[in-house]
Amino acid sequence: MKKAKTVSAVKNTQNRQSIKSYLKNNWQLYVMILPAVIYFFIFNYLPMYGIQIAFKDYKAVMGINGSPWVGFKHFTNFFNAYYFKRLLANTLILNVENLLISFPIPIIMAIMLNQIKSDKIKRGVQTSIYVPYFISTVVLAGMLYIFLSPTSGIFNTMRGWFGLGAVDYMSSASAFRPLYIISGIWQGAGYSTILFIAALAGVDQSLYEAAEIDGASIWQKIRYIDLPSLLPTIMMVFVLDCGKLLSSNTDKALVMQTAGNIPTSDIIGVYVYNVGLGSGQFSYTAAIGLFINIINFILIITVNKISQKTTEVGLF
Repeated sequence: MKKAKTVSAVKNTQNRQSIKSYLKNNWQLYVMILPAVIYFFIFNYLPMYGIQIAFKDYKAVMGINGSPWVGFKHFTNFFNAYYFKRLLANTLILNVENLLISFPIPIIMAIMLNQIKSDKIKRGVQTSIYVPYFISTVVLAGMLYIFLSPTSGIFNTMRGWFGLGAVDYMSSASAFRPLYIISGIWQGAGYSTILFIAALAGVDQSLYEAAEIDGASIWQKIRYIDLPSLLPTIMMVFVLDCGKLLSSNTDKALVMQTAGNIPTSDIIGVYVYNVGLGSGQFSYTAAIGLFINIINFILIITVNKISQKTTEVGLF
């Protein structure tokens, strides 16, 4: 018994010494990631203390601890509200359509860029498709209002050339989702290719050389080399995107919203903004936010399990 304790104590001592030695030799790495750890701790973990207001009738003068508990009152009020089904349907439809249409675009663009042999042309194309990502959401919405103006917009001007009447796209409920998705692809698809291009850059070039010797066409190389090499990255991004099906780009939807497109642009994020900041119902909107995060968490776990079983690739 004493011998076992002695061996255990020796092992613990050796482990502590190895940890100290590792930290001593690699302390620069931990210093480098320290700002990121502090950032996430302050802005992502400390605010979790405020989640409890979703179960309280929060009053600013009483503070979080002084506000009375109300249980699931705010959740019940949201689920029983007449606008709950419309908000949930609008949010899901918008995000599912956006995922199905937008997700493959960066993959296709990355594969096409990988086929460009000239480094000069490739850099030029990459720069041109990256630039829209750095345009702010407000500026993007302003561009949409200008280009789609029923009086002076370029699209309605072109319609006039063919004798067609002007259309106020920004006030059309049926046009909101296509505009939201297409503008999102234009703004973010190029930047999203970075991850897939990096994955393709790690492919062994001897595979392409062997394929060329065997007489493989471009499409065959894409099918048997590029896509299998991209599969882990594709599934990782897909799982993460599925975990955001109830979290839309609220800023963009808010600045694109008009009186005419409210039937389709009235999503959960916009509703939370209007009720939370406009009406000061912080506990109510905190409950909605917690509900969204729980559903997103369930989705990401479920999709990850399905991915592991079908493709043997998972995020965790």
